[in-house]
Amino acid sequence: QVQLVESGGDMVQTGGSLRLSCAGSGINFSSYVMGWYRQVPGKQRELVAYITSSGRTNYADSVKGRVTISRDNTKNTVYLQMNGLKSEDTAVYYCNARLFAEYWGQGTQVTVSS
Repeated sequence: QVQLVESGGDMVQTGGSLRLSCAGSGINFSSYVMGWYRQVPGKQRELVAYITSSGRTNYADSVKGRVTISRDNTKNTVYLQMNGLKSEDTAVYYCNARLFAEYWGQGTQVTVSS
């Protein structure tokens, strides 16, 4: 059974930082492209960042320079370090694992207040 379990969501003030974590199980974690997406009510889920099995990363333009995605394959965990948070970063953040199949976590709420 595949599980992706996110943690680290919280309420922070504008300019603050958060680190999200996603622990995977039931998959060959190191082989998967791991990503973070976010969604606000009434809008489509959007890509925040992803990291490939070889460590190549890609970021949405809206978060470049403020966000870093990383992975620790020894812990089957992917991280999203977010700095300089803005109100528009408020969303539910989802972990995604993609290879031949695609899996999602349950989401973790990030709220940025001014």
